[in-house]
Amino acid sequence: MLFRDREDAGHQLAARLYAYRGAADASVLGIPRGGIVVGATLAHDLDLPLGVCPVHKLSAPSNPELAIGAVDETGATIIDWPLVRRLNVSDRALAAEVARRQHELQRWVRDVGGEHDRPAPAITILVDDGIATGATARAAVQAMRRQGGERLVLAVPVAPVETAALLAPLVEEWVCLKTPDPFFAVGNFFDSWPEVTDQEVQALLVTSR
Repeated sequence: MLFRDREDAGHQLAARLYAYRGAADASVLGIPRGGIVVGATLAHDLDLPLGVCPVHKLSAPSNPELAIGAVDETGATIIDWPLVRRLNVSDRALAAEVARRQHELQRWVRDVGGEHDRPAPAITILVDDGIATGATARAAVQAMRRQGGERLVLAVPVAPVETAALLAPLVEEWVCLKTPDPFFAVGNFFDSWPEVTDQEVQALLVTSR
């Protein structure tokens, strides 16, 4: 295993991003849900505020675990069109999935207290607990670009080589601790990979404030 748990990954990322410690114009935004756990540790180590970047993957109709894209709370999407066509996902089914996930995401943000109506910081450190296809991370980057800010940092513990090559040019700074090849599911690279609950997210956000 590469990491003991999400907290261990957060500590390791903090060591790589130590130059941002205490920066008055920087914030950490976690990608739900696991990225918020990693982000909370990173934010604590770097003495930075923690927030949420609300995005949600879009699932294939026949396989909920397979991401065919991602959506943010405004309804803006990133779609893996080659995969959508290969799976014969209809326009109607795709539109229904986008609407459903957007509604779920808006409700979830309200429930956990993850509203982010503050102006975008000059430096945003986007954090996830790992990346596979990259659709959710791309949606997060797209959402943050719309909010402004001068510098976008995308920091993750682990990602496939090909996904890393896709994401790195999209941000001002790309930090990925490991790019194993072959790549398996993200959770396979952690010794402990528990489900992250809404209650845990709420507690992390409250503590950070």
